[in-house]
Amino acid sequence: MSALTGLPRRIVEQGLIEQHIAEEIVKDTKSEKRSFVSIAVQKNPSLANPISWIASEEFGLPILDLESFDFDNAPNELVSITLIEKHRILPLFKRGNRLFVAQSDPSLINAIDEIKFNTGMSVDSILVEEDKLATAVDKLLNSSDTSLEDAFGELDSALDEVDLEDPSSREQEQERDAAAGDDAPIVRFVNKILLDAIRIGASDIHFEPYEKRYRVRYRTDGVLKEVSQPPINISGKIAARLKVMSQMDISERRIPQDGRIKMKISKNKAIDFRVNTLPTLWGEKIVLRILDPSSAKLGIDALGYEEDQKALYMEALSNPQGMILVTGPTGSGKTVSLYTGLNILNVEGTNISTAEDPVEINLEGINQVNVNNKVGLDFASALRSFLRQDPDVVMVGEIRDLETAQIAIKAAQTGHLVLSTLHTNSAAETLTRLANMGVPAFNIATSVSLIIAQRLARRLCSNCKTAAEIPENALKEAGFSEAQIESGEFFKPVGCASCNNGYKGRVGIYEVVKITDAVSRIIMTGGNSIEISDAARKEGFANLRSSALKKVAAGVTSLEEANRVTMD
Repeated sequence: MSALTGLPRRIVEQGLIEQHIAEEIVKDTKSEKRSFVSIAVQKNPSLANPISWIASEEFGLPILDLESFDFDNAPNELVSITLIEKHRILPLFKRGNRLFVAQSDPSLINAIDEIKFNTGMSVDSILVEEDKLATAVDKLLNSSDTSLEDAFGELDSALDEVDLEDPSSREQEQERDAAAGDDAPIVRFVNKILLDAIRIGASDIHFEPYEKRYRVRYRTDGVLKEVSQPPINISGKIAARLKVMSQMDISERRIPQDGRIKMKISKNKAIDFRVNTLPTLWGEKIVLRILDPSSAKLGIDALGYEEDQKALYMEALSNPQGMILVTGPTGSGKTVSLYTGLNILNVEGTNISTAEDPVEINLEGINQVNVNNKVGLDFASALRSFLRQDPDVVMVGEIRDLETAQIAIKAAQTGHLVLSTLHTNSAAETLTRLANMGVPAFNIATSVSLIIAQRLARRLCSNCKTAAEIPENALKEAGFSEAQIESGEFFKPVGCASCNNGYKGRVGIYEVVKITDAVSRIIMTGGNSIEISDAARKEGFANLRSSALKKVAAGVTSLEEANRVTMD
């Protein structure tokens, strides 16, 4: 008996199979690549039922009679046909993030691990009789036209058709794929992660290695959520695949790298990914920013500007010269705001040039330049070149230093419309930041025409949001006016199948400040950000907090979300 362990040993102890026969079956499992239970039942079909009961006792798992199970609602799309055929396992039903599968030999732990990896779900086994499982699997395979494809639900065709724009030669690509251990499961897993992120509207994808686990997270509506835990031993292959796709040096793991992926998901649709790698203690963390060109074509009405704010932005865009500055933290939608403006200006009679690090959204009709500091092509040198090419509109990705600021201001003062960004918290702080860089107050006052500070707040789901009962004193403390309290409709998140914890999509929260004569005088006299902010309020320009409270009173977002993205 010493040669047998686990389930085969129990089966022999119960007298179902003689020991020498069981030992032969164990040897056959390696050569035939089949389970012990499968071969044993093939030799003696009457063993199917008693073996399932022994396995239930051995592993503590429930038993299900497949003949009484309704397969019409089984989530077959969650597990690829190839995995079903390979492991002889059937998906039965799912509860939340738990998938329950039919299995006749629960000792095959690697089968469960592989399904976990491919579905990103927790997987539980339910025992069934081998003969009934074989019949059900064969019926499913015979009814499928894709039994030889490693399919992933509705994304099957997309996974096969995914293409990368401007690939290198086939020989070079094969060479790099081989060096990266670029096997089909890894390729399909990465493609699935990217396509799923696009489908649910994620803005970022994080691939994160740790000492004992590896996780993938999506940032959806501004919040990170774990979606998969691939085996830690393939983290290097995933990193290599992503680096191959983004044209990076796969042999370099000691320093950060930047790259770009252009994924064609159909004949007429392509999505760009901005890729960055970062060496960490346990491997390379890779983050992909999803850049959807269609976001710049949504139109200004879709961004969430109040009517008066929209009018100020459109007025500034119509001016032949001046500077429009958009400010806010990373991921607050600055690029989309700028490109929405550029898209409005993008007509045949206008020469538009942009310098970015890197170019995030490709727009036909606009001359876009990728900044490359390694070869001396920085924002300042790109700007100087633009001014020699008869520009009408110039966009600078970010004003980072005095030289760039001075050239941008010179352009704004000499008949050009300049758009750019800064990383500050409010409109007033943007003006003082320029002064702290060393830009003379006179140049700031005469060149900057409009400042937009912005944040992104999650929208309440229209399907499940419910009225919120908030005490009047709490509303007053939050900053609501009497009129807003009387007429406002306040809601809170609930959560349903069509949203993320009660929220779906995001809306912009804006502070739009026109540089009026009163604000200019404070700048000229060296006023600080508090004085500038007070002057802007007197001129009637709402700050970020006021704009956020308007969205709450209108039922667009919740008070909790407004508190998260803005301060009192």
